[in-house]
Amino acid sequence: MITTDADKILSTALKQTETERARIAEALIASLDAPADREIERAWQLEIDHRLREIDSGVVKCIPWEEVRDRLYRNANVQR
Repeated sequence: MITTDADKILSTALKQTETERARIAEALIASLDAPADREIERAWQLEIDHRLREIDSGVVKCIPWEEVRDRLYRNANVQR
């Protein structure tokens, strides 16, 4: 059962922007994993932050998975 503190944290987290919720989720999931090389972890976090800034600023646009999948199948001439 979720504690009262956890309920408050979850409620607050769910009110955040999609980007902030993703960062929170990533941090929570990472906390469950075995510790990784700090240098590698830091490099990945910098890359993730960079890509999120590009998406948030509109420099890059995300493509829905269904569209990517369809392009891959068309380019590979594969039948699903």
